Amino acid sequence: MSKPQIASGATYAPTAETERVVEPGEFVFASAYLDHGHIYGQTNGLKDAGGTLKRVYDPDPQRIAAFIEKYPEAQVAESFDEILQDDSIRMVTSAAIPNERAEIGFLCLKAGKDYFTDKSPFTTLDQLETARKRVAETGRKYVVYYSERLHNEAGMKAGELIAAGAVGRILQVVNLAPHRLSKSIRPDWFFEKDKYGGIITDIGSHQFEQFLHYTGAKDAEVNFARVANFNNPDKPGLEDFGEVSLTADNGASFYCRMDWFTPDGSPVWGDGRTFVVGTEGTLEVRKYMDPCRQAPDSRIFLTNGEREQEIECFENVGFPFFGELILDSLNRTENAMTQEHAFKAAELSLKAQAMADEKQF
Repeated sequence: MSKPQIASGATYAPTAETERVVEPGEFVFASAYLDHGHIYGQTNGLKDAGGTLKRVYDPDPQRIAAFIEKYPEAQVAESFDEILQDDSIRMVTSAAIPNERAEIGFLCLKAGKDYFTDKSPFTTLDQLETARKRVAETGRKYVVYYSERLHNEAGMKAGELIAAGAVGRILQVVNLAPHRLSKSIRPDWFFEKDKYGGIITDIGSHQFEQFLHYTGAKDAEVNFARVANFNNPDKPGLEDFGEVSLTADNGASFYCRMDWFTPDGSPVWGDGRTFVVGTEGTLEVRKYMDPCRQAPDSRIFLTNGEREQEIECFENVGFPFFGELILDSLNRTENAMTQEHAFKAAELSLKAQAMADEKQF
């Protein structure tokens, strides 16, 4: 595994030597609308698992040039229609401006292609409801890159441990999700709420996906949500802080905090952590660093009735989601992530954002 760039979340794009689940040319995909740097993580994940990158499209020549430098095999499409009309392409992966992601996805579904978008997949509940209808009509997949679990080795290992019963039934999950603002390098849309959807819609969708996965919940109620702009008066459209409390349909509770206050002294873009309390034990998941000892890093501290254990996950777990996703696309299965799970995480983030908007500080 090559070490990812860890100072900025906008350019964080892990890659790893992993099992290739298909032969060259068996799963062909395209990358389009490269507005967010997460497109590199999405593309890496599919390529690492054996996917063949055929085409790329973006209206900005500079973004295209940077992408081609990284992936010289990609053919530059003159228009997005060129990708949609290419019958050899099974999936389109995209990291467009958030409020544009849904419409791009609908075009992909209509063209008979699966769609793999960066989070957040929607900025309105209307977009989500339309997506549910379009998926049902077309039978295609609307997949979401919830990278804080799917492209994080400790995040993935935590799910394996929980599924194996290492800490018993899950009672509570707490997610802390600090991010580095890097204000000077962000595009204008990043500070326009109608375009990025709000901090809970954006970063929070990651957190809700993890909660649903770790607890096995199918739905949850929003108890409390708030957002604020505490320290960036020059960017009035930015929400630099958010927090939410949920209660799942199986009784598990959840709290998450999202913010843009990673200190400059931190070697990583965010010291993201997850704390899990179960009936038989606890987990602490340190996703990106072990403070004052190692960065990048990805490790778990497990304590249960049998032992206390520190589990080093970095370069030991890999990213199985992408291979499973490719096989799901080929076989029309749902082993990587169910469609309803992906949509429910987005739905909860949108509902929590709406609650917070009513009482913004």
